[in-house]
Amino acid sequence: MFVKPEPASALFAGPFALATLSAPDGPAFPALVTPDARVLDLRAAFERPELTVRAVLEDWAAALPRLRALAGDDGQDRERLDGFRVHAPVEPRQVFQSGANYRRHVIDLHVAHRAPGDDRPDDVRRAEAAEIMDRRAAEDLPYVFIGLPSAITGPYDDVVLPAWAEKPDWELELAVVIGRPAHRVPVEEALEHVAGYTIANDLTDRTTVFRRDMPQIGTDWLRSKNAPGFTPLGPWIVPAESIADPGDLRVTLKLNGETMQDESTKDMIFDVARMVSYASQTARLLPGDLVLTGSPSGNGMHWGRLLRDGDVMDGTVTGLGAQRTRCVAETP
Repeated sequence: MFVKPEPASALFAGPFALATLSAPDGPAFPALVTPDARVLDLRAAFERPELTVRAVLEDWAAALPRLRALAGDDGQDRERLDGFRVHAPVEPRQVFQSGANYRRHVIDLHVAHRAPGDDRPDDVRRAEAAEIMDRRAAEDLPYVFIGLPSAITGPYDDVVLPAWAEKPDWELELAVVIGRPAHRVPVEEALEHVAGYTIANDLTDRTTVFRRDMPQIGTDWLRSKNAPGFTPLGPWIVPAESIADPGDLRVTLKLNGETMQDESTKDMIFDVARMVSYASQTARLLPGDLVLTGSPSGNGMHWGRLLRDGDVMDGTVTGLGAQRTRCVAETP
């Protein structure tokens, strides 16, 4: 496990957030964390020894007032956060991922991701990407696919780069956490099903995005995105009521201290409500599920610099805290 960054001020926006923590050699447990880095074990507070963060989300309407009261009760016995390990905040049953949802990002990727046999100049391919994106926005059809919960790891854990991954890349994203089941919900009601938000780094191996043996079938997200640990998540779930506008948050990733991604969620083509609504038209979204909203421009393909052994990624999203992960090459 890598060393988590020291908080410069409040850990996150609002009076509390949810986390999954563990003491040294102890089991993971759901916790209420306050911005001053204090921890309350929710198993004791809810008098449920088997409680998990996902169980809290499954009864979100009833749990939220209790969490507000606990956060405001200064008489509660709280421990210091620095004595605990921070895990991914929730174990989702389903992960819905979005591609090509930031205007600048999709243009950069389209130019960098040259399909086999495509010899057109970059300016032609860039214009093509802009046209495709404009058409998608007009038709209101986000691009959503399925990720695996087994790819999730903690916000401060090491990320193992598989030996077969020739071009591992970063993609920092705003992640939506579902709090109420959602199926075929209209855009106008979609945010009512959102419990909160967290940070996800949706790593991708660029060499395996397209199947070279069968280019006609398109993208291979299983191979390129779902290696164990390829989705660092967290550190916290910040309730939606503490985030004034998810469409106006800064998404920033630094590689070894150098800023690579720094973009507002204003650049998203499809906002949170449209993403959640769209995914729910086909699937039934469940409490604790994640909807990743896509990554802004500035990934490794854009810079010509991919991840390698020893790299350290620092990711932040306004009001949601910070994660830090170190890349470690797979041992043969």
